[in-house]
Amino acid sequence: MEPQKVQSVLVGRLVELDRLLAVLRSAAEGTAGVALVGGDAGIGKTRLVTELAERARADGFAVLVGQCAELGDALPYLPLADALRGVEGELREALEARPVLGRLLPGGVDGGPESASRLTQQQLFGSVLGFLATQPVLLILEDLHWADQSTRDLLVFLSRMLQGERVCLVGTYRTDDLHRRHPLRRVLAELGRLPAVTSVELSPLDRGEMADYVALLGGTDARMIDEVVDRAEGNPFYAEELLEAAVEGSMMTDGLASLLLSRAEQLSDPAQRVLRGAAVAGRKVDHGLLQAVSGLDDLAFEEAMREIVSRGLIRPSGEYGYAFRHALLQEAVYTDLLPGERTRLHAEFARLLAGQGGSAAELAHHYLAAHDLAGALAASVEAGRRAERLGAPAEAHRHFERALGLWERVPDAEALTGTDHAGLALRTAAAAADMGDNQRAAAHMRALPPSAEVCERLAYYLYDAGQESEAVAAAEAAVEAGPTGPLLARALATFARTVFWTARHAEAGPLAERALEVARATGARDAEKSALIILASCAEYTGDRERAEQLFARVAAEDSGDLAMDLRGIFHHARIQAEGGALAAAAATADRGIRLAAETGLSWSTYGTDLRFLRYMIDYTVGEWEQARARGFGRRVGTIPEAVLSSFALFVEVALGLPEVEERLAWLRPFWPDTMVAYMSRGLAAEHALWQGDPGRALEHVTAVLDVLEPTDSGSIRVAAVGLWALAELGRTDGAGDLLGRARDGARAGLGREGRAWLLRAEAEWHRVHGRLDADAWRAVVEAFDYGFVYETARSRWRLAEALLAAGDRAAAHREWEQAVETADALGARPLGEALAELGRRARFGPVRRAEPAGPAGPAASASAGRPGPGRRPGRADRESRSPAVALTGREREVLTLVAEGLPNREIGERLFIAPKTVSVHVSNILGKLGVSSRTQAVAAARRAGLL
Repeated sequence: MEPQKVQSVLVGRLVELDRLLAVLRSAAEGTAGVALVGGDAGIGKTRLVTELAERARADGFAVLVGQCAELGDALPYLPLADALRGVEGELREALEARPVLGRLLPGGVDGGPESASRLTQQQLFGSVLGFLATQPVLLILEDLHWADQSTRDLLVFLSRMLQGERVCLVGTYRTDDLHRRHPLRRVLAELGRLPAVTSVELSPLDRGEMADYVALLGGTDARMIDEVVDRAEGNPFYAEELLEAAVEGSMMTDGLASLLLSRAEQLSDPAQRVLRGAAVAGRKVDHGLLQAVSGLDDLAFEEAMREIVSRGLIRPSGEYGYAFRHALLQEAVYTDLLPGERTRLHAEFARLLAGQGGSAAELAHHYLAAHDLAGALAASVEAGRRAERLGAPAEAHRHFERALGLWERVPDAEALTGTDHAGLALRTAAAAADMGDNQRAAAHMRALPPSAEVCERLAYYLYDAGQESEAVAAAEAAVEAGPTGPLLARALATFARTVFWTARHAEAGPLAERALEVARATGARDAEKSALIILASCAEYTGDRERAEQLFARVAAEDSGDLAMDLRGIFHHARIQAEGGALAAAAATADRGIRLAAETGLSWSTYGTDLRFLRYMIDYTVGEWEQARARGFGRRVGTIPEAVLSSFALFVEVALGLPEVEERLAWLRPFWPDTMVAYMSRGLAAEHALWQGDPGRALEHVTAVLDVLEPTDSGSIRVAAVGLWALAELGRTDGAGDLLGRARDGARAGLGREGRAWLLRAEAEWHRVHGRLDADAWRAVVEAFDYGFVYETARSRWRLAEALLAAGDRAAAHREWEQAVETADALGARPLGEALAELGRRARFGPVRRAEPAGPAGPAASASAGRPGPGRRPGRADRESRSPAVALTGREREVLTLVAEGLPNREIGERLFIAPKTVSVHVSNILGKLGVSSRTQAVAAARRAGLL
């Protein structure tokens, strides 16, 4: 009997399979999904995902399968490398187009630069995401309980970032191996909260299912089947082994490990020797390597392997050579080895792998197990260097940290490793920082004797860890230590960086100037760019935006060889261009950065993401809304960065009046405690509430946002302006002064064109709150936004048209209204379009004359537009245009119209989607402004004033 062939029918897992197929179908339709399959060893996880893979292939999916391995220090990204080995066709082309992924394959690891940088990991992650997006893909990662940290980080990244791709990611793991402190536990808890992740737990098969399974395996005797079912306790793998033992006439011993060993002990001595060597190698082993360790000649080795394979213990496995049929077999044989035997075999594997140029991580594992400390030290340092080049900072840190632990125990450590102790510690700290642990990085630096280099790095890590005062002290010590050359340039640049947001801010500029001078003299290009960015930031902080833009342009124009610094410079240049109103130039700069990020796999790095955010906002500003929406920000969010990303989509969705707004806000609501998410999404939720006729709710959002923003935050300006809009709709003046004060406080730092426009908008809204429709104020707002901000210009024209109507300049109001209507129609801005339509009905403007050429512009045209022409008697519209103006708000006019129809407050509230109490407030304001005491008198006065 060959157990591996008895897999044609899936027994007892139809419910679990249906859940996995649902994720697969969703992926096929363009909604990526992740499934995590857990269960005890031998419970059937592999069989279940194998069935899923078969269904996926039938549906046109490319299927990639990778397996983690149990090594003392796992190879970084081993399951990903495993999955990429056999890609073909379109996926092969996609793989070859991404050199960073090629480093994972045999012979490719040394292709990258030798530097510890988190950017390398971001490149790899971005490249994986782009690679998977090329066609429908099912990616299966098995045995995640053995995954290295970088693989776990990749799993989290993909689970969060995969949204609109046709990708199904499935991971399997053993639940019985997850002890309380197992690192996968935290990952599973984190992923379990994500909406895109489906958790599938495999429980033991019930008695009927087990009986069917044993019968499929070849069990024919009823008593034997019953005994196997009783003892297997719902575990399919255990059932296979029990039935195999019974068929072979072996005793069905207690415990799975004993049963597995009893089957192995029936092998001949040569076969047992080969099996023990394979167990030391791990789950998979190369043919030639295993034969060399066994010491058998070709014929004897082949006979031994034939015997092992025929008993179903090991199976041939493609390019690897051989693999244990189940990990439990390997574990049982390895555990049963005598200590001396285990040490000898590990030493032999290390010797052979060293001669073949094997993986440094595997060498380090075998050297340590063989108690060869010198070999372990050298291999650990080399493994750390290779992990750096692969973009696996966690593994690099672990290898380097282990080497530090061995350093004092190995003579001639420097000669063996090619570095000194301080250099190794610096590298270890850099790896810790790159994996996000700046505190550990700082601890490595504190353990070294202080020097200029040590203090400079310590300052850098402390600053990134949020310990600003300690960072300033360390940076100052670095400069005072008297470094020269490039190190002095870096120390000065770091010192400038640490003092920028402190009480010693005034020192930042001179320090950066000095850093720039030294950097140019010594060729320290990274320090030069860093100094330029600080100088540009100083100029921007003091309001000298022209100088800031010039400096950012220099940063963006020069290739420093440091991708992170280059993307940072391009982003800031595009940002300041956009804020200055140079939208076309900003778009071109941002596009250059986006291309660079995409070409290097850094689309999802910090500045790669920021550049795409900025480009989205430029599209929104210039009215390219379809292009903006095509950039795609998913609604399913599980973290604060995802919530920020999702919040951007609200700019266009709220303006379009899409039903998706409510769903997106529901996902974002749990993240409102975060300042950035609150500013973005609650600020736009306030606008959404206003368009929905609920100014009270809008004001609640505005108040909540302003409560978490710093008083001088320029973001307060827009939010305060929206709050004043809400107060005007409510007919309230209380709090208006505070809101205008917050707007003005936010303008204390230098503002770009958009910021200045929003401040004017806040001032104009303040006049509306107090019943004054100030045409001059709104004309200033229109002119301020008319640098290219299409939507805000149209919204401001809406208010300007209202103000001009109230002032009696009907013709000018009509022109502004028509321009706003044309823009709203072109954008598809439904809420604004409806507001303009209502204004047009009240003013009896009629349809927009889009086919007619524009009339004469300028003061003369404005002055004559409202006068009757020769031979024409003044009509009603002319009489209305000369009627005394009554400063009713837009909402008050809507209420007044419905009052004239005789509707009570409740029905008016239903029509306008506002509370009856709010209607009552508006009616009271209307009576006061018209100087009457009843609704009937109000209607009559309104008709006389031409308001109805």
